[in-house]
Amino acid sequence: MSSQTAAGAMTGLRVIDLTRVLGGPYCTQILADHGADVIKVEPPAGDEVRDWGPPFHEDDAAYFVGINRNKRSIGLDLASEGGRNVLMKMLESADVLIENFKPGTLDKWGIGNDVLRQKFPKLVHCRISGFGADGPRGGNPGYDAIIQAMTGMIAATGSPQSGPMRIGVPVVDITTGLYAAIGILMALSERQRSGVGQFLETTLYETGLAVMHPHAANYFMHGKPPQLTGNEHPNLVPYAIFPTRTDNIFIGVGNDGTFRKLAKEIGKPELGTDPRFARNKDRIANRDALRAELAAVFSQHDAAPLCDRLLAAGLPAGPVQSIDQALTNSHTVYRGDVIEKDWYKGVASPIRLDRSKPSLRRVPPKFSQHATEVLTEFGYSGSEIDALVAKGVVCGPERKR
Repeated sequence: MSSQTAAGAMTGLRVIDLTRVLGGPYCTQILADHGADVIKVEPPAGDEVRDWGPPFHEDDAAYFVGINRNKRSIGLDLASEGGRNVLMKMLESADVLIENFKPGTLDKWGIGNDVLRQKFPKLVHCRISGFGADGPRGGNPGYDAIIQAMTGMIAATGSPQSGPMRIGVPVVDITTGLYAAIGILMALSERQRSGVGQFLETTLYETGLAVMHPHAANYFMHGKPPQLTGNEHPNLVPYAIFPTRTDNIFIGVGNDGTFRKLAKEIGKPELGTDPRFARNKDRIANRDALRAELAAVFSQHDAAPLCDRLLAAGLPAGPVQSIDQALTNSHTVYRGDVIEKDWYKGVASPIRLDRSKPSLRRVPPKFSQHATEVLTEFGYSGSEIDALVAKGVVCGPERKR
């Protein structure tokens, strides 16, 4: 990922980003990394995750910094008529509007989707919400951990010893952001044929259900909820953590041929033909016995050279690394997966196009850092901008906490 200005795949796309917290900003950073002009419109108090620290860079938490690069920020009071007028001016040349207000908020302000469709027929309007606007929970707020609880994730995560556990990364929020980005690209693709935009919605709740694979598929097939299996897989064996002389490793075997190859590579070819382990369904039935056999072998090896040898042989094995090890290992460095600019350091976009490369053009913005620059682009004069600031419609660099 280049640290220089580049013509990314989304260059020329203008995105008005009214989102806060995680799912929406994660979505718009994907677009921004690939060249989109993302204008982050923040409320007078700013995106609340600016305060979700420590750690901080100046007044901005790492949580905010990690998902808001390549964007410009303007603080705007959309609860005021003047703020909404500025927004409507910005939408005149926008391709995408993305927001995560509670459903009905824009309608209450007189700028709901029906109004936007009429005034800006080519606009793609994306909403991220907790549960959607209708249904028994329509309009309810959504939070990653609560959705994990409500969609079966927590009940399927953990071991019999630990009990149900939350997944340690906000997988629902992040995946909702990914689905939103995919939906926006689909709507833009369809706009090329139809000439008009459309409204799309992604919800945390539907995302939580959608990513419950293979547990949902298993339930539809046999009608049983998943059991707590810790780090092991409900459908594959071996697929688990094993200790070695030095560190833990993870072994994941997807088919019988791979298991036979693993058995041969670790000097125990007889395990591959043992009737208890020959087929995956046999290994599932005898997972405890197989775990004991493999653990005895792995305990005689050091983690790093063992994983290197297994990976070189095309076998699925990897050391269990901490985040500092993951971000500094030789493969991460070689692939350029950590990017830097000025004080900023982050993880590069994983989307690698051959010609239209992502780039790091802007560090994450300070609150309302680009208000004057953005408004000038939309035709406001200096005196008009000063008047908007004086009225509190547009925010200066100080947040109203």
